[in-house]
Amino acid sequence: MQRYKLVMWAQSATSVETMLTSLPFHIPALHAAYADGLSPLDVVKETYRRIAACGDPGIFLHLIDEAEALAEAEGLGAFDPAAKPLWGLPFAIKDNIDAAGCPTTAACPAASRIAGEDAFVLARLRAAGAILIGKTNLDQFATGLVGTRTPFPAPKNALDPEIVPGGSSSGSAVAVAQGLVTFSLGTDTAGSGRVPAALNGIVGLKPTLGALSATGLVPACRTLDTISIFALTVDDAYAAYAAGAGLDLADAYSRDVVTPPLSPLPPAFRLGVPDDKSREFFGDAAQAASFEADLATLSTLGATITEIDFTPFYDVAAMLYDGPWVGERYAVIETLLKSDPEAILPVTRAVIGKAEDYSAADTFRAFYRLQELKRKTTPLIASVDAFCVPTIPTFCSLADIAADPVGANARMGVYTNFVNLLDMCGIAVPTAPRGDGRPGSITLLAQAGRDGWTATLARAVQQAAKASPGATGWDLPEAATDGNARPEPTADEIAVAAVGAHMSGLPLNHELTGLGGRFLYAAKTAPAYRFFSLAGGPPYRPGLIRVGEGGSPIALEVWALPRARFGDFMAGIPAPLGIGTLCLDDGSVVKGFLCETIGTEGATEITALGGWRPYMQSLSNSQ
Repeated sequence: MQRYKLVMWAQSATSVETMLTSLPFHIPALHAAYADGLSPLDVVKETYRRIAACGDPGIFLHLIDEAEALAEAEGLGAFDPAAKPLWGLPFAIKDNIDAAGCPTTAACPAASRIAGEDAFVLARLRAAGAILIGKTNLDQFATGLVGTRTPFPAPKNALDPEIVPGGSSSGSAVAVAQGLVTFSLGTDTAGSGRVPAALNGIVGLKPTLGALSATGLVPACRTLDTISIFALTVDDAYAAYAAGAGLDLADAYSRDVVTPPLSPLPPAFRLGVPDDKSREFFGDAAQAASFEADLATLSTLGATITEIDFTPFYDVAAMLYDGPWVGERYAVIETLLKSDPEAILPVTRAVIGKAEDYSAADTFRAFYRLQELKRKTTPLIASVDAFCVPTIPTFCSLADIAADPVGANARMGVYTNFVNLLDMCGIAVPTAPRGDGRPGSITLLAQAGRDGWTATLARAVQQAAKASPGATGWDLPEAATDGNARPEPTADEIAVAAVGAHMSGLPLNHELTGLGGRFLYAAKTAPAYRFFSLAGGPPYRPGLIRVGEGGSPIALEVWALPRARFGDFMAGIPAPLGIGTLCLDDGSVVKGFLCETIGTEGATEITALGGWRPYMQSLSNSQ
């Protein structure tokens, strides 16, 4: 991990204040500095200095009094990132999330109220050591993807002031992209936690619905909303997500979602992408070329690309605003809309007001239609390990949105609007800049509960791109690792070695990933095993047998499986296979697939090939 030692700074600067101006605000830099003696009070002061120096009045709608933030920093106690993983990190929240004693406006002054207590997620983040700095601007009532639908000055895009900042979580994204805070909270119903990330060159993590409690959140569409995370790096975003996640019995939509550590990237994985006919870039050739380049990078990381007709997903996306789901937004502001309609921006009023055109019967018909589309999309989602889509199809300028407020906004949601309706998790990650210098971005999507997997993949993508995050000019820090140590399962997991079709990218790998399995490392057995391809198939099945003599090392992959799901996994293992104890070439042991000796009758010995992948390749070569 890169270090930012105070003693090194002192050699090139005359004061701590001068040193702080060049300090990156991502977690590795701040925690290294804290470990070397930097005070969080100095970081808080530097945060307020940066906000003032930025000179953008549209980012924050409310700043915590600096004295209060300093008092919060002083109350952290000794630096202890194990007990408080977000110790000393300045952060911001979108102003539709409650902070005790602060106004919550949702960018509508007429709807402003003083919150009596912190939102559930905010309380968890503070308990983890993060320091709240302020509340950020947004598209009014979180209705928009452009970031300009606000009665206050709109935030300026951190990279290009002629481009919209993205919304609805505009201020939260810009605050991170400008290096003012380490991370921020947004929300995401239709893409509000992903589109601003793409437009400002940062990470936007959209969790599984319910993983981050909505208690203390002014809803947009309560059944589809999630608090989201903006950060400069995937590691930082996931750290904040893991600290904020937790079951909240006060929120009827809350889910108890596991947040395992990020894993290494498995050697192979299947990636679904829109096919050529269903890709949409609205004539933006640079964006199309950027996406192709990103897919090439993913291929080098181990992806097998599968092109999919995305038409059913676009059909789902169209239902979000051109359907009765706008009724959820209407339910939030109905009283204000009827008592004081002029308090709501005309464009917001026009979008949400469409709810009055739908009947209860229309709503049920829409639910039926969505269920039909889920029947089409579910097998497509299950056929791959993840989807990769452009986060945005093209860029939107302030001139574009002025000329066509609704149409330009709608274009931004092509690749985002369907995600929450289909209960998927996702993460927008910066990639290499486009040919014209604008930021590249893709979004990785997967089934609900696989947030750790999408973040694992996104981290590898970000590390491959090495793009400086946001407008900071800072180098991208290396991903957090334990050096050369092999990753270990957590206390709630058990390590299982796969030697055949359960390995990454192979036909039965979904039996591990579908139960929450995550890749740990590739290894080999001790040279004490013989390896067979059992009779029958497809699917072809491996047989690993321990012998006293004449054995060889056999390649395998070790996966971490939740202990609570291990019985489910065992129940699906057919005879003559079973789970036993394997000895690895480094002397360690792990649970894994073994075969009864009787199973080798009629089998083909493949020990000399050294593993299942070479054997499958030999079959392919012989055809």
